[in-house]
Amino acid sequence: QVQLVESGGDLVQPGGSLRLSCATSGFDLNSYWMYWVRQAPGKGPEWVSLAAVGGGGTYYGDPVKGRFKIFRDVAKNTLDLQMNVLRPEDTAVYYCARARSWLAKKSPLQDYDLWGQGTQVTVSA
Repeated sequence: QVQLVESGGDLVQPGGSLRLSCATSGFDLNSYWMYWVRQAPGKGPEWVSLAAVGGGGTYYGDPVKGRFKIFRDVAKNTLDLQMNVLRPEDTAVYYCARARSWLAKKSPLQDYDLWGQGTQVTVSA
């Protein structure tokens, strides 16, 4: 079955860390552009990190550069997002998503060809 299942979201204090994980199945992880997309309350989705197809590199949105790191493990079929120095503005539902190309940062979820159910990250004191 082709699917993405996220886990790891939680309530964390500002300055804390979380690691999100996306378990993938049914497809070759290296054959797609893989994204972490977040949607904050009242806002549209935006990708925060991506791993290019075929191991072509990783990219980060400006708000998370230097704090977040994406990991693609083809052997384990997982896509992780290590998030450090979390801020209240990082509060959002985080989705793992795949696409066949580079997508604009604020593309709607429907532009991705597959996404998971999301995991909630709340950063609050």
